[in-house]
Amino acid sequence: MGTRTIERFTGTERDGHASAGALRRARTRLVTAVVIGALTGSVLVAVDATAVAAPRKVVYLTFDDGPGAHTPKVLDLLKQHGAKATFYQTGGNAAARPWDTRRAHREGHSVQNHTWSHVDLRRVDWPTFKSEVTRTDTAIRNGTGTTPTCLRPPYGAVDQKVRERAAALRKGLRLWTVDTRDWARPGRAAIESRVLNGVRDGSVVLMHDAGGDRSQTVAALPKILKTLKARGYSFGKQTC
Repeated sequence: MGTRTIERFTGTERDGHASAGALRRARTRLVTAVVIGALTGSVLVAVDATAVAAPRKVVYLTFDDGPGAHTPKVLDLLKQHGAKATFYQTGGNAAARPWDTRRAHREGHSVQNHTWSHVDLRRVDWPTFKSEVTRTDTAIRNGTGTTPTCLRPPYGAVDQKVRERAAALRKGLRLWTVDTRDWARPGRAAIESRVLNGVRDGSVVLMHDAGGDRSQTVAALPKILKTLKARGYSFGKQTC
């Protein structure tokens, strides 16, 4: 006796409730299928189509202050695990290590603006603000061929003036929801724990690939990537 799968149709109105007409049509098709199955000797299995296409959870891994000496190792691990990330690069480092900026872009990651010299943007005048952002745009564009659309203010320092000035430069501001505090070098296990215990669907994780010794961050990445994949997360990229 053969087995055939009948996909159960769900018709919805704009408010998300099944319409009467759609339900009648679905019932008619299902009854027809049952009759045909009875005549042919097939076993019918009803499958809910909505269960098959369930959306995946997403997490955004971000790395600040690079590129630096540990950036190639971070890129290697991301490639090994099939993960994408967003790199918020300082202009000074992007200008000094353009090969890392090019590689990040070439391998499908998002490369965005983190100012030229990691200044607190609340404390500078407009000409300095503009220079910090536009010079970084140029350094990153030289490596990627595209101009960053996102700006991550150093220290997460944002006020209304920063918002207005960023908008004037056509930049979207992007912060984070999970802070690993890896810059303090708390140890591999602490970095792993802060990510894996803090992540939810849509979380933005802050890590660093430069600005100091980031070997603990590199050491923590394999477990972070493997565990998040096992939990059903995909790895998104930030754009603005």
